[in-house]
Order: sequence, then structure tokens, then C-alpha cells
Amino acid sequence: MSTPSDQVPPPPSPPPYDPVPPPSAGPAADDKNIAMLTHLSGLIFSVLVPLIVWLVYKDRADKQYLVREAKEALNFQITIVLAYFIGGILTVILIGGLIVFLAWLANLIFCIVAALKVSSDGTYRYPYTLRLIN
Repeated sequence: MSTPSDQVPPPPSPPPYDPVPPPSAGPAADDKNIAMLTHLSGLIFSVLVPLIVWLVYKDRADKQYLVREAKEALNFQITIVLAYFIGGILTVILIGGLIVFLAWLANLIFCIVAALKVSSDGTYRYPYTLRLIN
């Protein structure tokens, strides 16, 4: 007979497989591409694409990066639409044309900068933006 000191305990079992990556892994490449296209889509589709991306992914815990970027793009595009509206009203006193042009230029520059920043670093926050959607 063997004594308890002669017996070797069995090796520990491996941890169960977890399909969700840990939060420190960073955004997936697909999420970064969708976020980049969401920012660029503001040049043509204004609030439409960021709104759709936000509404589709807002309840998914694994897509919080994408939700954050879509909300940022949506807030910026709402700000641009408001600037276009105010500029349109102020065309009566001739300063509105300048406001509309500057809003268009800011939209062009900031959307491109946001897309480049998201594709390389992973996140971007627009300056001078009304944060209406939190």
C-alpha cells in the first residue's frame, strides 16, 4: 500500500475558453475600420451613417469602442448641421455664406483627421463639438 505522501495530485485543469477578448486587448481591426468609415461618412451622408452605427451597436457590450466613436462622429455631425442651419439663416445679412463655407471646411478637415487618427491610434475626440449624445 502507498502512503498519502507517495501520491501525486493531478495537474490543474486549463481554464475554460473565453471567446470575448480581455478589455486591454484594444479594438479589433474590423471595429477600427468601421469607426474610420463612420468618421469619413460624415463628408457625404452627414448624421445618417454615425446614427445607424450607433443604433445598431449601442446595446452590445463587446462593441463599446465602436459605439464611442459613432457617438463622437454623430455629435460632430449634429454640430455641423446646426452650423449650416445658422449660416443659412444668416445669409440674409451676408455673413451666412462665410459661416456655411467655414463649417464645410471644418467638416472636411476634422473628418479626415478623425479617420486617420482612428485608423492609427484607435480613438479621436473632435474639438468644438456639442456633446448632445452621451
